[in-house]
Formats: sequence, C-alpha cells, structure tokens
Amino acid sequence: MRESVQAEVLMSFLVSEELSFRIPVELRYETGDPYAVRMTFHLPGDAPVTWAFGRELLLDGINAPSGDGDVHIAPTEPAGLSDVSIRLQVGADRALFRAGAAPLVAFLDRTDKLVPLGQERTLGDFEDHLEEALGRILAENAG
Repeated sequence: MRESVQAEVLMSFLVSEELSFRIPVELRYETGDPYAVRMTFHLPGDAPVTWAFGRELLLDGINAPSGDGDVHIAPTEPAGLSDVSIRLQVGADRALFRAGAAPLVAFLDRTDKLVPLGQERTLGDFEDHLEEALGRILAENAG
C-alpha cells in the first residue's frame, strides 16, 4: 500500500501590497500521521521551512475562513472555487501566501483516496504512536 501523497505547487509569497513572488511549495501527506498535511516552503536564499497542520483545516479553508491559531486559511473570493490565502504566524512574524484552489483540491482528493477523511482512526498503530507524532509536529513547527 502506498504510504504517502506528495505534490508541488507554485504559490505567491506576498511580501507586501506591492511585492510578491512565486515559490515552489511541497505538499506531503503520510499515513503515519493521518490527520496532518505538511507544506515545505522553498524561499529564495533560505533553508526550506516546513509547517504541519490539520488536513481538515486545509480542506475547510478552501471554502470558508478557517484556523484560529498560527495557521489561517481562507478563500480570496466569497463564492466559487477561488484562490486560497494561507497566513502563517509565529509571534509577531507573519508570512502570507496565495495558491490556486484547484491544485490544493487535487492534492486533498489524493489524500482522501489514501485515507478517507474521517477514517484516520482506522489506521491500526496510529493511536499507539499519537504522542510520538505530536512531538514530531511540535518539533517541526519549532524548528
């Protein structure tokens, strides 16, 4: 059985109202951590930065504003499948990205084929390793 799903999408990194540039972002989903997706941002001149957050948050954020922590995801237009705004925040530092909804939906569809949404608990040993998985997510976000 396949254990992961990966995709690469181009996102706009919105530095300011006047300045943005396109960067490659790797999306990754693994059955070993079935509730999370990871986005690795390849910013020019910096080491890649990986953020992990709930798969359901990404799905919800494509259709309506979602997130109440360090990750906020929202459609840029209120109706229809539009671009998606992704805001990441650590303390006072923020980064804002914009991505097309279509590649995100395609990625999520592939994750759903691997592990249907709502069926994450059926993965035998995930519950046994939940504490380890949470520690790994927190370490990635801190690093």
